[in-house]
Amino acid sequence: MGGAGHYGPEIGSDGPGRPWFRVGEYRLEGVRYRGSAFMDVDLRLENMQAAGIDFQVLSPNPLTYFHHIEPNLAIDYCSRHNNELAALVAQHPTRLAALASLPMQSPEAACDELERAVNELGMLGAYIGAETPLGLDSEEFDDFYALACKLNVPLFIHPAPPGIDGPAGDRRLQKYELDIMLGFAAQEALTIATLILGGVMTRHPQLDVCLSHGGGAIAVIAARLADAARRRPWSPEHLRQDGAFEALLARFWLDNHVHDEAVLRLLKDYVGPGHIVLGTNFSGWDQPVTVQLDDPWTGQMADNARRLLRASS
Repeated sequence: MGGAGHYGPEIGSDGPGRPWFRVGEYRLEGVRYRGSAFMDVDLRLENMQAAGIDFQVLSPNPLTYFHHIEPNLAIDYCSRHNNELAALVAQHPTRLAALASLPMQSPEAACDELERAVNELGMLGAYIGAETPLGLDSEEFDDFYALACKLNVPLFIHPAPPGIDGPAGDRRLQKYELDIMLGFAAQEALTIATLILGGVMTRHPQLDVCLSHGGGAIAVIAARLADAARRRPWSPEHLRQDGAFEALLARFWLDNHVHDEAVLRLLKDYVGPGHIVLGTNFSGWDQPVTVQLDDPWTGQMADNARRLLRASS
């Protein structure tokens, strides 16, 4: 808390049952952090046990990516964040691991922190937002993607509500939590499209990228994107062949947190059942009550996660 200067983060309360979480001018109302599994590791372990989850990889809070603030503040924050997170998981090595927070407004600093987090802190990869000052398809990120491949670690991407510390989003999404319900789905699909159409997945054939919420809207827009890649004048030559877009889409890893078996069936068709892992939004408002431990599909998702995370057990 307070690690990013005047941007926060900060938690407080306006009275009983009225907690808030502040980042810059943004305030998340009504979500309790203190005394919850978001902050209390013992409570998290208890809740994991109750849910049937043996092992979790902890990630940065999407509200605190700080991708758009001054680079020096972001670099300091990410370093402190990762140090504290690594110290926490070191106390529970058989139950918890961690992903690194990175200062993505500086590709060079992001590389430095990723290498430190993996080689010195033992983190299993990185966890970043879908929107960065430089587009994720920028060639300025090529060294970063190449480093992830060299370190043999995956990159996880999860959206954040627009306007936290960067550009404001569509004002129509500012009602009914549509910035989360629809905005996240758009950002996730946009991320996949950008990494494919922008050539990132082609330039880095060993790169593993995992998206939250089943890749958002990708299941219902993939065929249209593939058709555009084959036919539109801006599309590069390597995407014009039949099946080229689909082959790159199949490289992505997605979680199963989609609330709809029909969507999950589509995702299995696009990326294959071997690239889908368990997603729960653990401790969030839409966390499933329990994991179906007797379902063979649960076991396969666990095996998929082991491969994605390069974990032997």
